[in-house]
Amino acid sequence: MAVKKTAAKKTAAKKTKKKTTLVIVESPAKAKTIEKYLGTGFTVKASMGHLIDLPKSRMAVNVENNFQPDYITVRGRAGLLKELQKEAKKNDEVLLASDNDREGEAIAWHLRNVLSEKTTAPIKRIVFNEITPQAIKDAVKAPGEIDEAKVNAQKARRVLDRLVGYNLSPLLWKKVKNGLSAGRVQSVALKLICDREKEVENFMPEEYWTLDADFIKGKTTFTAQLVQYKGKKPELKNEKSVNDIIALLKNRDCDVVDIKKTEKEVKPKPPFTTSKLQQAAANRLGFTSKKTMQVAQQLYEGINIGSSRVGLITYMRTDSVRISPVAIEDVRAYIEKNYPEQLPAKPVEYAVGKKAQDAHEAIRPTYVKYTPDYVKEYLTRDQLRLYSIIWERFVSSQMTNAKKCTTSVDIQAGDALFRLSATQTLEKGYLKVLKTLISKEEKDDVLPSLKTGEKIKPLKFYPEQHFTQGPSRYTDASIVKTLEERGIGRPSTYAPIISVLLERYYVTRSNKQLVPTQLGKIICDILVESFPSLINENFTAEIENELDAVEESKVEWTKMIGDFYFPFKERVDEIMSTLESYKGIMDEKTDQVCELCGRPMVKKLGKFGSFLACSGFPECHNTRSIPLAKCPRPGCNGDIVARKTKGKGKEFYGCTNYPKCDFISHFKPINATCPKCGQFLVEKYVKKHGSIKSCINPECDYLHTVEDEETDIRESEE
Repeated sequence: MAVKKTAAKKTAAKKTKKKTTLVIVESPAKAKTIEKYLGTGFTVKASMGHLIDLPKSRMAVNVENNFQPDYITVRGRAGLLKELQKEAKKNDEVLLASDNDREGEAIAWHLRNVLSEKTTAPIKRIVFNEITPQAIKDAVKAPGEIDEAKVNAQKARRVLDRLVGYNLSPLLWKKVKNGLSAGRVQSVALKLICDREKEVENFMPEEYWTLDADFIKGKTTFTAQLVQYKGKKPELKNEKSVNDIIALLKNRDCDVVDIKKTEKEVKPKPPFTTSKLQQAAANRLGFTSKKTMQVAQQLYEGINIGSSRVGLITYMRTDSVRISPVAIEDVRAYIEKNYPEQLPAKPVEYAVGKKAQDAHEAIRPTYVKYTPDYVKEYLTRDQLRLYSIIWERFVSSQMTNAKKCTTSVDIQAGDALFRLSATQTLEKGYLKVLKTLISKEEKDDVLPSLKTGEKIKPLKFYPEQHFTQGPSRYTDASIVKTLEERGIGRPSTYAPIISVLLERYYVTRSNKQLVPTQLGKIICDILVESFPSLINENFTAEIENELDAVEESKVEWTKMIGDFYFPFKERVDEIMSTLESYKGIMDEKTDQVCELCGRPMVKKLGKFGSFLACSGFPECHNTRSIPLAKCPRPGCNGDIVARKTKGKGKEFYGCTNYPKCDFISHFKPINATCPKCGQFLVEKYVKKHGSIKSCINPECDYLHTVEDEETDIRESEE
């Protein structure tokens, strides 16, 4: 009888035992946030990204066996994998909650395969766009299966990039220098940067002038710009031409001849996609693309707000401007309460781009009630600044249009026509919510009260020197914009593309501009000459479309790889046997002599650019910088070379005859001579004009501006 009672108790205990669930996410921060939301019965662990991947030491793609990848446990992750297998064995259910994109799907697929070896518990997939209690609980209630097509798309990209990298890299080792590497998408981005650099180097600016004038009416002074002279657009090529006009206009009565008013409506911009967020953060906050994504990841995964942990923004890798109905209701309720006059009758809709995958919503705050002011005490400075532009962009996107009125006034002074314009806001609309995102152009100007036919007097003239602006080098913002527009890469790859080019030292940053190194230019030239179809933006964009087709189960991934690989491999083999070695450039003979041992110096290309090294290496370790130009000091036969300051290691340019010659420039000499005096030109970055080419000779006026002199003084003081 006692035995029956004990058995009954055990059966009852089994019936009342609560189901336990293991949830696996990618990062510890996300795990911490989700565990708080789910409570008892749930254990949340982090996989720390990929646990299973291709090895770094070999290609690991079996070409003969339909391109099957040979996956291994990532080095250093075996202990973590065992821990997850142990946890899976303890629980009644496993939910894989890696990111809702191709990489996340592949992580879930690998985890399912290795965990199923150790547990019979059901293993399911859950996805969510935001880390909020409701989103997480809804996902847990409705687990699904792993998307095999999405896994295949990730596998295809991984295999394709491995095949390209592991075939091109040995070619570069043999023909250029050991340790080099090349990637499929990064090489196209490098070509864009190198092509732009050629345009920058070939552009020679031309001088021109503008003329502003102060006019006075009563006690009010205002400024207008010369827009016409003798009925045409003024061509003021030098200081004399502008001074001639000033001489004719001094002390002359002027007439207000026309006043025009133009009203227009200005629409708010849609909420952020990944690329637009990176561009705005670069332009507004000075963030690199990599930094933007790192900070966004922190906001997405969760921040401690008082006693609760909150995922503040939705998933930050997206190319869609779509917003969920729940979020629309939330933001409209907020606007109705705080900005009732700026609430449109209907929600504002934005068209999703043709190339958008639309897997995720746009980047938005998870709760509009968490305003930047409310959360600022809980965030770091960078987190607050990025969150502020995300919050402002989203809320403003669902507000009414702004209305602006632009007034332009034309003033006739003899043969000269001056114009001043001012824009005023009639209805603020969405501008009412903007603080961080407000631009100078959106601020109001003030115009004096003027009437057609009024006579006014010129008070003072302001001639100003300018130079025609050539193409600008790419910045993080502009290269991301170009990559997106041309269909190169995807939201998850923009930041890594830039990072890889910088890490390989194919590109450097200078004044936030991306500048190709000599090494980067050589690699680009080889790839463009040898593989024009591969290093082609249209081909790269087409590959992205094919990967999308794999994800949509329209194309077999192995067929896609085969169509690409076999012609590519044939071309690699051909180039390997026919391309001349560039290693001669690496060890180019010079007429320079080693001052330590008397042997000839050779020009070598290192990771950080070219340098001179003694041909007697390893007996002699002497190295020195490459001469960039002849010293401009009279009577000095020295060369100008790159040097670095002792403290911060800041680069400057000085004479090899130092200390006998103390010539110093803080601006790098370029391969061009001054057309006026024959001395060398340097590239200067002046905030007002951007990058300009200027003569090193202080007595020469070729492209030498007041701003240059101010910069010279500031740089030398630093």
